[in-house]
Amino acid sequence: MPDTETMNEYAPPPGDSRRRAALAVLVRADARELATAWNALSPQPSFETVRRPETGLVMARGRIGGGGAAFNFGEVTVTRCAVKMASGEVGFGHVLGRDLKRAELVACFDALLQSDRYRAYVEEKLLGPVAARAAAEDELKRRQTAATRVNFFTMVRGDDE
Repeated sequence: MPDTETMNEYAPPPGDSRRRAALAVLVRADARELATAWNALSPQPSFETVRRPETGLVMARGRIGGGGAAFNFGEVTVTRCAVKMASGEVGFGHVLGRDLKRAELVACFDALLQSDRYRAYVEEKLLGPVAARAAAEDELKRRQTAATRVNFFTMVRGDDE
């Protein structure tokens, strides 16, 4: 297993916003969606595991009101994985929870997105449907939350003196 310094050569470039956006969608994909897209690939690309899927804890930080001082909220379980495709692309997968296979598949699809051969497939068969499902779920949550919203106001009574 490579050490952390070796892994830095595989790290995504800091300004790669398209890759960051794709990873944000990939982590919202459930295990079934990822497995279905992977199994539909023909031929399935071969890869080697650079960092086997492993589970650990990450400290979650929060802010009161979105602008207060940051504080440690608590620890969350995260699983990570890194793979290298036979064609040379390296992918990373970090997911909440303990699903080792899901982290591996996220890493594989991250690598495939860097490949001209597979990019269109991943965008059409995985990213598009997952983004649409996630947007629909988010909209449903927004509507449900809005239905329970209470608007408070203060009314001053009496004469101004």
